[in-house]
Amino acid sequence: MSAEGSELGPGSGPGPGPEPGPLCPEHGQALSWFCRSERRPVCAACAGLGGRCRGHRIRRAEERAEELRNKIVDQCERLQLQSAAITKYVADVLPGKNQRAVSMASAARELVIQRLSLVRSLCESEEQRLLEQVHGEEERAHQSILTQRVHWAEALQKLDTIRTSLVGMLTHLDDLQLIQKEQEIFERTEEAEGILDPQESEMLNFNEKCTRSPLLTRLWATAVLGSLSGTEDIRIDERTVSPFLQLSDDRKTLTFSTKKSKTCADGPERFDHWPNALAATSFQNGLHAWMVNVQNSCAYKVGVASGHLPRKGSGSDCRLGHNAFSWVFSRYDQEFRFSHNGQHEPLGLLRGPAQLGVLLDLQARELLFYEPASGTVLYTHHGSFPGPLFPVFAVADQTISIVR
Repeated sequence: MSAEGSELGPGSGPGPGPEPGPLCPEHGQALSWFCRSERRPVCAACAGLGGRCRGHRIRRAEERAEELRNKIVDQCERLQLQSAAITKYVADVLPGKNQRAVSMASAARELVIQRLSLVRSLCESEEQRLLEQVHGEEERAHQSILTQRVHWAEALQKLDTIRTSLVGMLTHLDDLQLIQKEQEIFERTEEAEGILDPQESEMLNFNEKCTRSPLLTRLWATAVLGSLSGTEDIRIDERTVSPFLQLSDDRKTLTFSTKKSKTCADGPERFDHWPNALAATSFQNGLHAWMVNVQNSCAYKVGVASGHLPRKGSGSDCRLGHNAFSWVFSRYDQEFRFSHNGQHEPLGLLRGPAQLGVLLDLQARELLFYEPASGTVLYTHHGSFPGPLFPVFAVADQTISIVR
């Protein structure tokens, strides 16, 4: 039995303990000692040389009780300090936090209002500028048309005068007089031939380029693609999917395969060589938008195609961007370009977009490719689109997916 403070030394039995309280059930003696090994009060007999706690660490019960009292006092002091700290935190810190939250919320509101006010002011300024350009272009075209009206009215009057003069010579002059008027006839004819026929001129047309604005295009694209109601629920027509592509069950993901599928039933709608696919939906008018996740692929094409796009064979007439029936944004490794009718325009992009937004405004005859993450307009095509247009896709590396 080891010694600790007032603990027993080896070979000695414990002396008499404090006045009896609860008794040991085994020896009927007062529980005046504490066995630290068993963590319980024991009597002197239990703590002695022949007792059950022989060799254990033993100390007097009152010393253990005093130790516990000291611990309780220390704990109470700590609790008091903790309560004081909490009280101080509630009284001093939280009101400050609340005030700061109110202040920061107010500043955040001001920031939102300030920035939106600036955006609104910029939009109003851009609106005014563009409307002035439209008005100016309208006035220019109107003045050109008026000038043409005056010019051709004078030309008609001159032609009528020449014709009247020539008809008069024809009907009123005899042969000799007519011969004598030969020089005048030649001059009149030459004067008439100097009046050219009307020619088509762009100066007489309203130039729609006056409405083009990079700022307006970015804001418009962000507004359309940023709204769930502005995007189409595009699904791929499984009848058109190339045998080199696998279509997901939801008909939104295309996965490229180097091996041609033998389970695809051939049909007139299916592309049999190039890894292409058309959407099931076509558009003939209005504004339409959809997004495609392209971050996993380094070889793909996304855009629109006419329903007249040929499907069979390896020729350029079936290859997206190499014919008059398709308009596509394409990526091959780190090369990006817009392609239509065999014309390929390189795009100087430093990195590939993770998502590609497509906006088709058939009324404005505009096709736009957009990166939603950065708000960047990647390319805009203006031109006529014959017939109904289908969203079109091609992938020759990994997968691309239509974003729901």
